Amino acid sequence: MSKAIGMVEYKTVSTGLLVADTMLKTAQVEIIEAQTVCPGKYIVLLRGDLSAIKTCIETARTRFSEHLIDSFILGNPHESIFAAIYGATQIDKINALGILETFSAASIIVAADEAAKTAEVELIELRIARGMCGKSYLILTGEVAAVEAAITKAKAAVGENAMLLDAAIIANPDDKLCKSIL
Repeated sequence: MSKAIGMVEYKTVSTGLLVADTMLKTAQVEIIEAQTVCPGKYIVLLRGDLSAIKTCIETARTRFSEHLIDSFILGNPHESIFAAIYGATQIDKINALGILETFSAASIIVAADEAAKTAEVELIELRIARGMCGKSYLILTGEVAAVEAAITKAKAAVGENAMLLDAAIIANPDDKLCKSIL
C-alpha cells in the first residue's frame, strides 16, 4: 500500500466540513487533521493509499471548487514533516536557518516536503495558518549550502501557484535566536 497525504484548504468552515465528510465517504482514508485555521479557513489533511488520496482530493477540487484556496497530493511524503507540524522535532545544533512563508496552509507542506527531499536539512517547525491570518511558514536548519539548496527548491515549488510570500536564510544565527525557536 502506498503511503500518501493530501490536503484541501477552503475559505469557509461549512464547505470544509462538507468536503471532509464527502472525502471520508469517497475512499478509505484517515483524517490527520480537520480544523479551522486563521482567518476562519478550514483545512483537511488526509493519509492513506495514493489512489484513495487522489480520488478524495480530486473529488473535493471538482465538486467544491468555489471556495477552494489550495490543495496538494504527496506520495511518499518526507517523514520529518509530521514531527515539524506538531513541534516535536529534536534539534541539537543550528548551523544555518532557512525560513519560508506562504499564503496558504497547503503550500507550506509541499514546500517542506521539497526542502527535506532536496538537501540534508532538518525541519524545525511547520506553522500551518494558526495565528498568522492564513499565512504559513517553515523553519529548517542544516549546513549553509544545504539550507540554500532546500529553500531554493521550496521556493520554486510554491512559486508555481503564486503562494510564495517571502524567504530568508540566516548563516550562523545568534545563539539567543536559536534558543527562542527550539
